[in-house]
Amino acid sequence: MAKRKHRPIVAVVGRPNVGKSTLFNALAGERISIVKDTPGITRDRIYADVTWLDRAFTLIDTGGIEPDSSDVILSQMRQQAQIAIDTADVVLFMVDVKQGLTDSDDKVADLLRRSQKPVVLVVNKVDSFQKYMADVYEFYNLGIGDPFPISAANRLGIGEMLDEVIRHFPQGAEAEEEDDRPRIAIVGKPNVGKSSIINRLIGENRVIVSDIAGTTRDAVDTEVIHNGRPYVFIDTAGLRRKNKIKEELEHYMILRTVSAVERADVVVLVIDARDGVTEQDAKIAGLAHERGKGMILAVNKWDAVEKDDKTMYQFRDKIRNTLSFMPYAELIFVSALTGQRLSRLFDTIDAVIENHAMRVATGVLNEIMAEAVSLQQPPSDKGKRLRLYYITQVSVKPPTFVIFVNNKELMHFSYTRYIENKIREAFGFQGTPLKFIVRERKEKD
Repeated sequence: MAKRKHRPIVAVVGRPNVGKSTLFNALAGERISIVKDTPGITRDRIYADVTWLDRAFTLIDTGGIEPDSSDVILSQMRQQAQIAIDTADVVLFMVDVKQGLTDSDDKVADLLRRSQKPVVLVVNKVDSFQKYMADVYEFYNLGIGDPFPISAANRLGIGEMLDEVIRHFPQGAEAEEEDDRPRIAIVGKPNVGKSSIINRLIGENRVIVSDIAGTTRDAVDTEVIHNGRPYVFIDTAGLRRKNKIKEELEHYMILRTVSAVERADVVVLVIDARDGVTEQDAKIAGLAHERGKGMILAVNKWDAVEKDDKTMYQFRDKIRNTLSFMPYAELIFVSALTGQRLSRLFDTIDAVIENHAMRVATGVLNEIMAEAVSLQQPPSDKGKRLRLYYITQVSVKPPTFVIFVNNKELMHFSYTRYIENKIREAFGFQGTPLKFIVRERKEKD
């Protein structure tokens, strides 16, 4: 049985200007740039993948605060703290040694203390331990444990802080229960019908709805049995916060989605047929794409759309256009209200799960590659031509391939895409992204 990995989530909370984004950049390093080729993503960089001592976790920033007045700061900080408490395994609470202990720090600490979540108190801007240590001790008054002095800008004390963070990860967080039930995250903007779809699926399958132990987040996990096979649906629909600030709400939704996508094998993005694909949909799709998840686009409320014989094709083209970075995604038109085509959702999920875990024999891959190369010459530059020596599949979920070439620089994105298309022509791989790693090998190797 496969052990299921789940990356712990660490959320950063703190007043404006205490240095949250400086810490974010220090921890995330250059890796942030991986998101640049997915449209619509992370201009407002919300999360980053961090590895410390072989422990990988997702760091999330709970959003900027507009310092309008101290009451606004406090209410927004409380909201942030609540988001962190809801979604994170560990909360990083950041304060500023130079501003000292403030009233809002105190009130937020109170909320964090009552939450019973592990909190690591980080005192930033300690550029010299000799000079500021006495001021650091003042933060013991918050009553949430030892303050960790750091300087995010000078990268001082960060190792000790990270040691403390990973000490709080749930035991065996990265190798949770042995569980090979496929996990499907139902994601999308608020009010597109995520809950109705899940309720319909459950209703039709009369399941044991179990709150599965160990789900700390408030995404609800539900087991559904269909044709004798168990599936776990991760629902992110519990977003019913009354909130005047739309931005905050969207931010909160994206964070919730990050945590659901992280734990899923297949992501079903529910799109409202009446709105079409929005920028927010593209953001969520991008998250799943980067994370290499199986992908199904479910267009809901299709019964509410005026149709003629061209409607579906036009709609399909629009979606493919907006989400051009994931041409592999499966597309299905459903109605949670009438139940139309919902039974096909399971067939689609099954197919995507299978493709996401498919392995192709090395011999066959090399035949496909050799044929592709003979049909279309690899690119050359200044008289030097790209040579492709060998291809092999190294992992699944998503299927990942390594191609050995004579010169990495010559392997343009477009040629990799060409090889990918040839592999897809042979094996389909519908609904799953494919990952390619290009390695250089000298001729004599």
